[in-house]
Amino acid sequence: MLRSGLLAKKLGMTQVYDEAGNHIPVTVLSLEGCQVVAHKTQDRDGYTALQLGAGEAKPKRVSKAERERFAKASVTPKKKLVEFRIAADNFIEVGAAMSAEHFVPGQKVDASGISVGKGFAGAMKRWNFGGLRATHGVSISHRSHGSTGQCQDPGKVFKGKKMAGHMGAVRRTVQNLEIARVDAEQGLVLIKGATPGSKGAWIEIRDAVKGVKATDLPMPGKFTAGPVVEKAKPAKKAKPAKKAAAPSADFVDAIVLVDGIGPKGEEALAEAGITTLTQLVAMSAADITALEEKIGKPGVVAKQEWVEQAKEMISGEEPRSQVDKDLAAKMRKAAAKGEEE
Repeated sequence: MLRSGLLAKKLGMTQVYDEAGNHIPVTVLSLEGCQVVAHKTQDRDGYTALQLGAGEAKPKRVSKAERERFAKASVTPKKKLVEFRIAADNFIEVGAAMSAEHFVPGQKVDASGISVGKGFAGAMKRWNFGGLRATHGVSISHRSHGSTGQCQDPGKVFKGKKMAGHMGAVRRTVQNLEIARVDAEQGLVLIKGATPGSKGAWIEIRDAVKGVKATDLPMPGKFTAGPVVEKAKPAKKAKPAKKAAAPSADFVDAIVLVDGIGPKGEEALAEAGITTLTQLVAMSAADITALEEKIGKPGVVAKQEWVEQAKEMISGEEPRSQVDKDLAAKMRKAAAKGEEE
């Protein structure tokens, strides 16, 4: 019955010894926190599969939509995602961490990955051509591939002709490799022989399609409950209010002093009734989102730190840009003249 495979990172090759003392060359693959990220169902997607993810990705390098999807699955952001087709009875719960004991020693597997790139290669290296003769008129071009076409009829080079060109960096699958050992504690799978790809490449391991199938495999697989990702606590709205309750005596309460608020943003803020720094600090997350949609710049408030700038000026600090500093000084002078009169 079709079951899920594993997604692992290639660490390199080494050798181990069997009970008879014979050395066995093996490829070492690390699971790198391989977890179930999503389900593909027949009703919704038209097929049944598990989406596995491995490797820790920096949250700042993952899109907001992907971060929300990983958070919903209670897994950390993943570097690599791969789908494995399964039978309808072999689903594994979302968030479960796959174990190296998913495969058993002696079992045959198929390993898929991107082969090592060789760059531009000649016909002898790329296709194992024998080369031209070393004598009898052949000069300089001993490693060339020779004639590639015909004369007038049909007068062209057929597609797929074996010639010099780019070699490697393509998806390859090596079938019927043997599982030498597994280490569940360290999350390692040791496969006898070589697998496609260089060090650091992502390798997909599946039960072998051909040959005799193993009968003692764990169904639907070997896994443990994955770590639960704690959701970020919502920011307390009382903190900005406390800072704004005791403002500096000489701060200028004008929204125009915030660096990054252009005419369009100022107009949108005015329409929303926000004209002062204290009002900007008191805005809720929903109000900020609606403002960004109106301006047409999602995330601009957090990116340019509008609220942080307002808090700094309320506490008595000068505006960040020199233009706004000069404008604040003029506004203070105008306010002082108004009080004297």
